[in-house]
Amino acid sequence: MDFLLTIPAFVIVFALGAAIGSFLNVVIYRLPAGLSLLYPPSRCPQCLTRLKKRENVPIFGWLWLRGRCGHCKSQISPRYPLVEAATGILFVWVFGVFGGSIVTLGYWVLLSWLLVLSLIDLDTMTLPNSLTQSGLILGLVFQFAIGFTNTLSLSGAIHLLIAGVLGAVLGIWLLDLISFVGAIVFQQPAMGAGDAKLAAMMGAWLGWKLLLIAGFLACAVGALVGGGAIALGVLDRRQPMPFGPFLALGAVLSLFFGEALLSGYLQFFFPTL
Repeated sequence: MDFLLTIPAFVIVFALGAAIGSFLNVVIYRLPAGLSLLYPPSRCPQCLTRLKKRENVPIFGWLWLRGRCGHCKSQISPRYPLVEAATGILFVWVFGVFGGSIVTLGYWVLLSWLLVLSLIDLDTMTLPNSLTQSGLILGLVFQFAIGFTNTLSLSGAIHLLIAGVLGAVLGIWLLDLISFVGAIVFQQPAMGAGDAKLAAMMGAWLGWKLLLIAGFLACAVGALVGGGAIALGVLDRRQPMPFGPFLALGAVLSLFFGEALLSGYLQFFFPTL
């Protein structure tokens, strides 16, 4: 019965996430191109015809149009509804785990930033400073707010703020170290500067412990995917591959499963602690 009562809340949260995802699509497309995020309103990327209200409804607008512009009939990428659906699912997941709290609002922001940065990195092999830097600042504000909310004291807020700063610094050092070792092993640059900035942003949000888990997961998944792509001939050994999506995936997995993974690790290797 309790679950049935929460269904309307989950539906509302999913709709909110899908609507946010619709705006994230705009950011992903326009920010790298140097275009305004607010004007002009949503339009067909081919004929530039402004979308009607029903055509602009997240997910259903694309289904209504059957994936094609209603004016010029050019194909509209299915990535648009997929991003909207993914954002809605992530919002529901956060809400289901953390409930209605300031933590949920903060992690909605974090996941939105990570999704945008991942897809921009896939498209352009860049991680815009405007996003990584603003994300880092928001992460530190989040830590301060959580610290104050949990302790109702300035000292508690400052304590978590310092933890966020340490996480950000560790993020830069960690990725710089990986880049240095990778450059020696592969005899070419292994990481871009944007990856270290993204890791710093993640550290500000997650703290140093969860950042280490996120970094380990990102490297493990990246090595697995990259090695598989090379083995299948999809990638050349010297061909660069964006690492931002793997960092973002590591952050998401760490956010939801990091504490359990850390606890399991400590119990396995240090059972007497």
